[in-house]
Amino acid sequence: MNESDLSQILRGRRVLVTGHTGFKGGWLSLWLHRLGADVVGVALPMPAPSFSSAVDLEGLVEGRIGDIRAGASFSESIGRQDFDVVIHMAAQAVVRASYEAPVDTYMTNVVGTAVVLEAARRMPSLRGIVVVTSDKCYENREWVWGYRENDPMGGRDPYSSSKGCAELVAAAYRSSFFSDPGGPQLATVRAGNVIGGGDWGTDRLIPDLVRAAETGIPARLRNPKNVRPWQHVLEPLRGYLMLAAGLVEAGGRFAGGWNFGPEKDATVNVGTLAELVVSHWGGRPPEYVVERRADDPNESIVLRLDSTKSQAELGWKPLLRLDEAVAMTVGWYRKYMEDPSDMRRFSQQQLEEYAAHWGRAP
Repeated sequence: MNESDLSQILRGRRVLVTGHTGFKGGWLSLWLHRLGADVVGVALPMPAPSFSSAVDLEGLVEGRIGDIRAGASFSESIGRQDFDVVIHMAAQAVVRASYEAPVDTYMTNVVGTAVVLEAARRMPSLRGIVVVTSDKCYENREWVWGYRENDPMGGRDPYSSSKGCAELVAAAYRSSFFSDPGGPQLATVRAGNVIGGGDWGTDRLIPDLVRAAETGIPARLRNPKNVRPWQHVLEPLRGYLMLAAGLVEAGGRFAGGWNFGPEKDATVNVGTLAELVVSHWGGRPPEYVVERRADDPNESIVLRLDSTKSQAELGWKPLLRLDEAVAMTVGWYRKYMEDPSDMRRFSQQQLEEYAAHWGRAP
């Protein structure tokens, strides 16, 4: 399946994206617009800066304010509208924030998932649902090999636990309400640590380095030896779109859980990725210091994903080397710092270049 195939399947489809103003949700919505889908997004107000504001996403897709933590608020935001595909991305996505506000994290990631699925099952035209969770949904045993889709859910911190719980909620809804072979199907997706232009999240490596470049204040690396599966944001989004198209076309064959992680050589430690960012920056690169504080949250030391299922059954595989992903990411931020008024065109150009890369893949 290539981008042309995606466009043929999704063009004109009504697609609901929750969390469309977030980093991943913004890139996904921009890509869906490129494919010709009719996109409606629901999210809480997004503070600037954000990817969606940088590219003026509201000028391309229909955005609405809604709170997935409250069924009434979410139902009001979508009204009686019907959708072919629902992609649920809205989440509380920061580990440290889950320590500071664990109840809100569970409300957003667990109750919010149930609220969205409850609304989705009442849509007459629904063909497929993609629920986005996290690579951290697995019970982490600090294995050197990647977690597979049939490994148990878990989580030692509120964020990771909430994502494991979201998987269990989705599994229950799949068994209870989306098990008819001729009806809509539900899939969940788990990606690695995504990087890319337009992420200004707090307590995240590359946004911290970007802020360091802007302010001259060194970023702080808490755990430079912790290993993570790094990938450009467009890599898993391509998998999500392929999966959504598969649900529309072939239904139950594509239900269940799916991993979208990088190749083994892109699973490196935090310090290595920070050095790659510095090397690609040019000019006056950001500086960082290694500093661990007593109040820093505990995090897993090694985390890898096994994407064999996605490669074998969906035909998805990573297209970018890690240095290419970092170069794209740094290029986006450098462009933003030089001319923030041109970011929609620049982001669309990066999408086109990535799609061309896809077309050249064997």
